[in-house]
Amino acid sequence: MTFVRTICAAVAAATISFGVVPAAADEVLASRLSAILGQERQALSVVPDSRLSLLTSLPPAEERGLATESNTIYDGEFLASLPAAQGGEQWQCLAEALYFEARGETVRGMFAVGEVILNRVDSDDYPDSLCGVINQGTGRLYACQFTYTCDGNPETINEPRAWERVGKVAAILLDGAPRALTGGATHYHTKAVSPSWAKRFPRTASIGSHYFYRQPIRTASM
Repeated sequence: MTFVRTICAAVAAATISFGVVPAAADEVLASRLSAILGQERQALSVVPDSRLSLLTSLPPAEERGLATESNTIYDGEFLASLPAAQGGEQWQCLAEALYFEARGETVRGMFAVGEVILNRVDSDDYPDSLCGVINQGTGRLYACQFTYTCDGNPETINEPRAWERVGKVAAILLDGAPRALTGGATHYHTKAVSPSWAKRFPRTASIGSHYFYRQPIRTASM
């Protein structure tokens, strides 16, 4: 605070002395600030680096009352403790996708699949809504992006506990949970298959029964 008070005093003195002559005040103020900064640099030069680091470092986030990223949301017990979730059309689409694509996965695995869908929404290469991304290509047998939407089988939800679980995951993702699992992945497939595109896309993660990939960035020459 001494440094700040010194600068404020210099500014005040220059303003009082030269308030009616802005150009002259600027020159005097610049000169005084330069001298003050030189003194501060000289004083700091004798402070050991370890001490200086301690003085200039913020306390840990938890000591300042700030929320920190943790693995809490990926914990099954934590998820079970949350009340049942519900939402609008976009929540419904995401929850259904997680149910049919990942309900047998761990909590982490469900979040990973959800990350892919949200990453696609953010990409210019895909529709800009969850329902748009999930239903892209639907109507053409086995030509869609998410197989359950175009495999010809009815989309029947008959596992209430699994539905409640994926609904909570969908709500957490829509609330802005960090996407820290898949490295920005836009694709995934089960480890039981090997699609041709997997040879061209960089793999970013292996979680549960899925491999995750990031679509290469297109350039003008591609």
